Amino acid sequence: MVVKSNILHEANINFSTSKIEFEHVSIDSRSLQNGNTSLFFCLKGQNNDAHIFIESLIEKGVQHFVVEYIPENVKGKAHFCIVENTTAALQNLAKAYKNQFQIETIGITGSNGKTIVKEWLNFLLSPDFSVVRSPKSYNSQVGVPLSVFGINENHTLGIFEAGISLKGEMQHLAEIIQPNIGIFTHLGPAHQEGFTTVEEKIIEKCQLFSKAEVLILEKNDWIEKHLTIPTFTWSFEDNKATVFILSSVKNNLKTTLEIQYKNEVFKISLPFTDAISIENAITCICTLLYLKVSISTISERISKLYNIEIRLQAKTGINNCLLIDDSFSSDYQSLKMALDFLEQQKLHQKKTIILSDIFQSGLNLNELYSNVIKLLQQNNIAQIITIGETIGKYFQDVQNVISFANTQAFLQQFNTDSFKNETILIKGARSFNFDEIVVLLEEKNHETVLEINLDALTLNYNFYKQKLQNTTKIMVMVKAFGYGNGGYEIAKQLEHLKVGYLGVAFADEGIALRKAGITTPIMVLNPEISSYKAMIAYNLEPEMYSVSGLTSFIELAKEKNLNGYPIHLKMDTGMHRLGFEKSEVAALIALLKHNNFVKVTSIFSHLAASDNFDFKAFTLQQIQLFESLVSELSAALNIQPIRHILNTSGIFNFPEYQFEMVRLGIGIYGVGNSEEEQISLENVSVLKSIISQISTVNENESIGYSRKFVVQKQMKIATIPIGYADGIRRAWGNEKGYVMIHNQKATILGNICMDMLMVDVTSIPCEERDEVIIFGENPHVQEIASVCDTIPYEILTSISQRVKRIFYKN
Repeated sequence: MVVKSNILHEANINFSTSKIEFEHVSIDSRSLQNGNTSLFFCLKGQNNDAHIFIESLIEKGVQHFVVEYIPENVKGKAHFCIVENTTAALQNLAKAYKNQFQIETIGITGSNGKTIVKEWLNFLLSPDFSVVRSPKSYNSQVGVPLSVFGINENHTLGIFEAGISLKGEMQHLAEIIQPNIGIFTHLGPAHQEGFTTVEEKIIEKCQLFSKAEVLILEKNDWIEKHLTIPTFTWSFEDNKATVFILSSVKNNLKTTLEIQYKNEVFKISLPFTDAISIENAITCICTLLYLKVSISTISERISKLYNIEIRLQAKTGINNCLLIDDSFSSDYQSLKMALDFLEQQKLHQKKTIILSDIFQSGLNLNELYSNVIKLLQQNNIAQIITIGETIGKYFQDVQNVISFANTQAFLQQFNTDSFKNETILIKGARSFNFDEIVVLLEEKNHETVLEINLDALTLNYNFYKQKLQNTTKIMVMVKAFGYGNGGYEIAKQLEHLKVGYLGVAFADEGIALRKAGITTPIMVLNPEISSYKAMIAYNLEPEMYSVSGLTSFIELAKEKNLNGYPIHLKMDTGMHRLGFEKSEVAALIALLKHNNFVKVTSIFSHLAASDNFDFKAFTLQQIQLFESLVSELSAALNIQPIRHILNTSGIFNFPEYQFEMVRLGIGIYGVGNSEEEQISLENVSVLKSIISQISTVNENESIGYSRKFVVQKQMKIATIPIGYADGIRRAWGNEKGYVMIHNQKATILGNICMDMLMVDVTSIPCEERDEVIIFGENPHVQEIASVCDTIPYEILTSISQRVKRIFYKN
């Protein structure tokens, strides 16, 4: 992309420099692609303010910024364009940029299926058009503008999705996308909380199509009555639809549709049997029919559709490697996104990429691969492995490159044992079958996995952050392996979010994070005297909660001739777990006064009942005592420490006592301590497994140990390879708990075994190796905890280390 001066002027973005142009529009201060050809937009919202990163960006070479104000420390150091709202300015620039290009544009909205339909249309229409599309699920107020900047003069079709969550948002996206053809996918309850009624949400979404020539959708009177444009509809039930589905027959993992369109009846075979995929495929068929693609061509292309993986996933690899799996797409825009994710999640300084031929760039090959080489150099990729006839030619003179003609040649010839202690991005077009490379390089685990959504983690972090002042620091607790979700990977995302502190329980947890490259300050909450030396060696900051422990640490600091080593004082204000009592303050002052070996960085305490307003008076009493103790210590020691007492529930219920820092724990992992709090949180973790075996059990036979369940009439059961050794409590068995298979509840029968459990699938159509949801949105860990008479913390932290963790971003 190139943004020239005339486009900037049209968007009312003006700098004192003349005839300026940019090759990169950025909103991410951490991207390695930022440089002297970047235009940086300092977005400012409830939860963030990118203006604070201007100074560090100037050091990286960025010289042009669109801002809402100029911070004092950077005045005169770069070129600034001051606007009222930087997000609106970004949208205006995207609109002006798109106006340069006269290309057919498809705009997609709906509650579900937007990304799948977009990706399938890209596959189906690429033989006829040079397609540019939204990367992954970039459909937000910021994602849509960034998607549009991917257009160049060689593209002939744009496919962009638009997602909204609040009234008034769609008009902005409509002005940017300006679709000729509209698509309305499945209408469901997603994001309904931003609207008072379903009809209000429909009206808002339909604004995307106000100037389109047609809207393609499943026939829906609710939606159609709000339209002023022609429609192209489909239906299983209403023969007045443009496309009427006469029949749908499922057989051998395929579905055959008999379709009536105009005066013609024809059949098309889909490689799916689930209802959602069938709906999305029909939407694609209708789009191709509207574009006058022949029925024979549609039939041939539709038969080759495939499951779309729209997530970037971080997986544990062989030989202490970390894999970034993006093995289903290869275009220039998504490559830039994948490289940013690689930088965020890298476990090792050495970064490797396995990259296939790149398609659908809209650029000539010389320009495309020149840009790709520059991009990889900017991102400090140490080793490049190219796969494909074309890419190999353009990389033959680049250092540290190994090239293969195809994936099979790589699998046969490359010594995978040479991958050690590195982070590997695997990115290739689907036709290259890079999933085979992922399987080869992935550490082998059984088929039960815990998937962690890093986007949801970020949303939850921002939910709590918006309740705080901009100056308030946040410590996020990553103890107990990130509450069972993962240690290093969670910490890496939090470091990317620039949290103030990470909290761990024991020194070995902090040491593991330091060895993995985490540089954020880490507080150790339960330091053992025997670990003091190791803590100092790895720059970990201990909590001090007793006179004896503090005395020992000061003696060690003196022995090592340390100066001002950071420590944190824990005061007991009523929890009665750990901490200095009020009666010990005098002794504490005596130890610390005129002591230069250590420095009191923070003083804190822990609320015992911040989640329960029945104990509000006790909580306020704790806070009052805390303030009193801190004042006494601060005056006696002549210090101004960071103060913190609020935990997750404290942030939600008592934000007025946030002081200089708060400690965020279970909430960031998607578990609130009240119904009101829970509504605002996104689920972070989904525990999945598969069906190992399906069998028929007859009347009077029993299931599992101790014959706890006796069959009353013949039933079908499925065995799932997960049990109490993986962290599933036995109390969840014996018909008290359930799993989800194809969105249906399958009751757990009999005792849960060490490595397996059995469920009732008598009325659920399913097959061996089908996916099983152990917990996630449904059942939620709170429901499991309630049935098992425990708390969600115990459910999450009990998930065994033998369960593979997969981290992903949409």
